[in-house]
Amino acid sequence: MCATCGCGSDEVVVTSVGTTGATAHDHPHEHPHGVGHDHAHPHEHVRIEARTHTIELETEILAKNDERAAHNRSWLASKGISAVNLMSSPGSGKTSLLERSIADFGPLRPISVIEGDQETLFDAERIRAAGAKAVQINTGAGCHLDATMVRSGLDRLEPEEGGLVFLENVGNLVCPALFDLGESRRVVVISVTEGDDKPLKYPHMFSAADLVVVNKTDLLPYVDFDMDRCEKDARRLNPGLEWIPVSVRTGENLEAWYSWLRAL
Repeated sequence: MCATCGCGSDEVVVTSVGTTGATAHDHPHEHPHGVGHDHAHPHEHVRIEARTHTIELETEILAKNDERAAHNRSWLASKGISAVNLMSSPGSGKTSLLERSIADFGPLRPISVIEGDQETLFDAERIRAAGAKAVQINTGAGCHLDATMVRSGLDRLEPEEGGLVFLENVGNLVCPALFDLGESRRVVVISVTEGDDKPLKYPHMFSAADLVVVNKTDLLPYVDFDMDRCEKDARRLNPGLEWIPVSVRTGENLEAWYSWLRAL
């Protein structure tokens, strides 16, 4: 189990879509023993020590992840590859945005994708069908990708030099914000059907982002979503945040997204 966020499983599976079989890798998280106890402690000082111990373990795990992420970033830079960590809650339209981007932007720059999901190959198969190389990372009970998983995915993916790699994270607006993957940029995708309060409810995610893509703008006439309020709340957290409303379904304003990608 991951001591940082409490998620985890016995193994992570990395699968190259289009090949048979799967490769299981050792779970990259540390497995510390003796963290937390099932029985109650009557003395306050014992609880304080347990909490301190937990914080130290979390710091150590994040430090190891950051070290591995730095190696990923250095390797990607040496190949002239830009990597985008794409984060969102489930159902915002991340995979649909990637499918459209592969069709429209792929001819300008090679695109490949590392897909993160707890189970199934569904999204990687969609990416492959859209015309891009894809590797699926199934995290089991894990709720986020980490730098070691991405390293394994890159080894399988073998992205083209000078290309663009999307790291489609597990659908979750909490834990992915904590883990550096070695990416060039972080993008948060939200949709108008989720409500305009997401920046205030998940401040760490929006504080860590470089860009917010607001999807499903074609549904604005039918939902209660205040675009101005949402953007203002996000920029209070992160004044340098870029903001692009789009509709993947209709293609509205996707050129602004492609312009942002061209600048990477």
